Amino acid sequence: DTNIDAKLETIAKEQPEVASEALALRGKAAVANAKLAYRQFEEFFIGPRWEALAAKGARPQRPLWASTSSKNPAYSDLIYVEPLMGPQTVNTMPPNTLDALRDHGTIADTVRNGVDEAQAQVAGLAALGISLEAVADELEADGVKKFIASFDDLLQTIDQRRKELA
Repeated sequence: DTNIDAKLETIAKEQPEVASEALALRGKAAVANAKLAYRQFEEFFIGPRWEALAAKGARPQRPLWASTSSKNPAYSDLIYVEPLMGPQTVNTMPPNTLDALRDHGTIADTVRNGVDEAQAQVAGLAALGISLEAVADELEADGVKKFIASFDDLLQTIDQRRKELA
């Protein structure tokens, strides 16, 4: 949402004729994308093909909603938690989000709710020229660079400590 919200703000400024549509989609992309991914997950793990695999011991790889804290203080602290609850999901929320869930959250099977709305939101983004696939590719590349930098830092620290102990 942080990435897409910035794009929506730019569109709203540069194209006033679609500003209201663009601004109405802020904070919607991540949950919409996750709901559509969950729908695909469920479709993949049903039917004869899956049943045959399951009979041989296969188990589904569950969807993971990672680091689901709200990054925008204007949004609910549970924006990425409450709408994505459902069977077979894993949520790695940070402690403050877990505390918020315990304090004022509602536990319910919600991940299947609003899938048509999610599809419409993704279509709305596409109509504005925002491709979820392109954003995902960009975020993945950035994430990989960060993991590589962290790994390189770790290797440097290990090498430095090794030299100090030698």
